[in-house]
Amino acid sequence: MYVAEATAHGGRDGYVTSQDGHIGLKVAVPPELGGDGDGTNPEQLFAAGYSSCFHNALVLVGRRAGLDLTGSTVAAKVGIGPNAHQGYGLAVALSVSLPVLDPQVAAKLVDAAHEVCPYSNATRGNIDVTIVLG
Repeated sequence: MYVAEATAHGGRDGYVTSQDGHIGLKVAVPPELGGDGDGTNPEQLFAAGYSSCFHNALVLVGRRAGLDLTGSTVAAKVGIGPNAHQGYGLAVALSVSLPVLDPQVAAKLVDAAHEVCPYSNATRGNIDVTIVLG
């Protein structure tokens, strides 16, 4: 259906571009990992992608069910840390707000969106993903 293309130059201390020219960002190591933080980082980009994708999945599933998603938001936190294989791993926490829905209906919607979202499907069984409905 669609293929996105991006290129990294210089790893965590460089820049990233997209093939279509819409992305041209400086990338920098965050201070928490010993860098100057003077740019975005892969974890922020992943958080932006996952939150927007998950929110779109909510909208899709909600629309199919005829639900009102006025004021809904999805925020993502992506953490990085060492794993058991002397490498690094990610963990994700999604905070979903569905202010006009009954909590039980909202919980079912979140579960359905988690099955539809491509990021959820890609990460399932690979990294810890926590979803908080609030």
